[in-house]
Amino acid sequence: MRVNFLQDFQPVLFQSLKTYNREKFFADLMSGLIVGVVALPLAIAFGIASGVTPEKGIYTAIIAGFIISFLGGSKVQIGGPTGAFIVIVYGIVEQYGVQGLAIATVLAGVMLMTMGFLKLGAVIKFIPYPIVIGFTSGIALTIFSTQIKDFFGLNTPSLPSGFLEKWAIYFQYFNTINWWAALIAIASVAIIVMTPKISKKIPGSLVALVVMTIIAYLMKTYGGITSIETIGDRFVINNELPEIEQIPLSLNSIRLLFPTAFTIAMLGAIESLLSATVADGATGHKHNSNMELVAQGAANIITPFFGGIPATGAIARTMTNINNGGKTPVAGIIHAVVLLLIVLFLGDLTRHIPMPCLAGVLVVVAYNMSEWRTFASLTKQSRSTLSILMTTFLLTVIFDLTIAIGVGLMLAIFGFLKRMNESTQVSRTTGSIDLAKEMESHFADVPEEVLQLPDRVEVYEIEGPFFFGVANKFDEIIRELGEHPYIRIIRMRKVPFIDSTGLNNLETLCRHSRKEKIQIILSGVNDNVRQAIEKSDIPMIIGNENICSDIRLAVERAKWLDAERNNTHRSMEQPHG
Repeated sequence: MRVNFLQDFQPVLFQSLKTYNREKFFADLMSGLIVGVVALPLAIAFGIASGVTPEKGIYTAIIAGFIISFLGGSKVQIGGPTGAFIVIVYGIVEQYGVQGLAIATVLAGVMLMTMGFLKLGAVIKFIPYPIVIGFTSGIALTIFSTQIKDFFGLNTPSLPSGFLEKWAIYFQYFNTINWWAALIAIASVAIIVMTPKISKKIPGSLVALVVMTIIAYLMKTYGGITSIETIGDRFVINNELPEIEQIPLSLNSIRLLFPTAFTIAMLGAIESLLSATVADGATGHKHNSNMELVAQGAANIITPFFGGIPATGAIARTMTNINNGGKTPVAGIIHAVVLLLIVLFLGDLTRHIPMPCLAGVLVVVAYNMSEWRTFASLTKQSRSTLSILMTTFLLTVIFDLTIAIGVGLMLAIFGFLKRMNESTQVSRTTGSIDLAKEMESHFADVPEEVLQLPDRVEVYEIEGPFFFGVANKFDEIIRELGEHPYIRIIRMRKVPFIDSTGLNNLETLCRHSRKEKIQIILSGVNDNVRQAIEKSDIPMIIGNENICSDIRLAVERAKWLDAERNNTHRSMEQPHG
C-alpha cells in the first residue's frame, strides 16, 4: 500500500487557508459563534449524563472540538462529546473510575489514529446498516431511561446500571414525583420542539436553557420553591482552565480496558464518518475519511490529559454549522474559542441551570437519535435484517454496546456468508457444451458452436466466489454423484476469487483424483485466481499444461488425453511376439 503523507494526510484546514478570504472568515465567525453557544448546553448535559462533572463535558467540547477542526478531513465537521458515548462512559466510570475512563479513551485514540494511517476509513463505512440503527436506537432508549429521575425529580436511592433494574426502581418510587421539576422538564421539551417553527436560526436547547434557568431562579428567589435541583446543588463548577492530569498507563490496565477502548474507537469511527458523510450530502464536498480518523484519534489521545471524555463528530452541531453558513474548519475552531470564553467569564452562571431542563434536552436528543421511523421500516425487511437489528438493539439496552456490536457483526457476517453460499452455483455437464447458448448476446447471427465431450469426461462449472462454504458444497456434489470419470474439467470463468480454504479443497481434490487416476483440467482461470493457484501445489499435481485459459482449449486438451489413453490401451491389448 503506497502512502503519500503530504497528499493523503493533509488536514483540510491547510488546504482551505490557501483560498481563504474575508468573506469566508465572517461566515465562519458567525457560524462559530452560534455553534459555540449551541454546544454549551449539550456539553454540560452529556458530561453530567456520562457520570462526570459538567466542566469535563465542556473541556471535551473545547479541546477535542479544536483538534478535530484543526486536523480533520472535513470542512464543516464539529467535534465534541456526543450522546452516543453516554452509556459507555457511564459504565466505565462506574466500574473503573475516571482514571479508567482516561486510559480507555487514550487507547481508543491510538486505535483511531492507527485505523486512519492504515487507510481503513472506507472499510468502516461497510458496517451493516441494521447494526448502526440497532445500537443507535438502543443507546437512545438507554439515554432516555437515565433521565427519568431528573425529568420527574424522583427521590430514589442510587440507581443501578442495568436497564431493567433501573426501571424497577422508577416504578417503585414514581410516587415521589416532584411536579415543579416535571413542569420545568416538560416546558423545556416544548420550547425545544416549538423553537424551530418560529426560527430555525436559534437553537431550541439554548432557548430552553436560558428561559428555564431564569424561571427556576425567580421561583427559588421570590416564590420560595427550593425543590428544583440545579447544577450548583449537585456539582461544584470550576471556571478555570483545566490542569494536565497524569494517566496511569500500565500493561495490566491496557489488558483490562482494551475491549472497552475498542468499542469506543469503533463507535467514534462510525459516528464521525457518518456525520462527515451527512455533511458531504449537504455541502457537496467530499471529506477525507482517513484524515478524519487521525484527527478523531489525536483528539481522544490529548483530551483525557485535561480531564475530557471521548469525543467524535457531532451530527447535530455539524448541521448547525452548515445551516449557519460555516465554510471551513475555522468555524469549528471559533466554536471552541467561544466555549472557552464562556467557561472563563460566564462559568458561574451555569450553576443556576435546573437539572430537569438538562433532562429535557437529553430526552429530545434521545428522541432524535432513536431513528424510530428507520427502525420501523427495517423490521419489515428480511428475517436476516430483522434478527440483526433486534439482536443489536436488545443487547445494547440489556447488556452493553461491546457485546451488541460484536454479536451484531457476527450475525451480519454469517448472514452474508449464507447469501454468498446460496448465490454460488455448481453445475455438471456431460456429452456436449453449446457455447452459443452461453453467450449473453441478443444478436441473431451468433454462430452455433457445440463442443463434443469424449465419453467419461465431466465438466463442472463454479459460478461465484470459491470460498470455504462453496468449497465444501463442491466436494459434497462430487461425492453425491459417485461417478468415476477419466477426466474432470473444472470451469472457473465465473470465479472472481478463491480463498485459502477453497484453494486447499481444490488441491485436495486434485491429489485424490490423481490417486484415482482421474485427470483434472482447469478452464477459464482469471489472473487473480491463477496467481493464487500458482502459489499452491496444484500446478505440480495436475501439470501446468492442464490449466487452460478457456473451455475450447480445455476440451481440446481432454480429447488429446483421451486419445492418448485409448492408444495406450490398444497397444497394451495387441499380442506380442
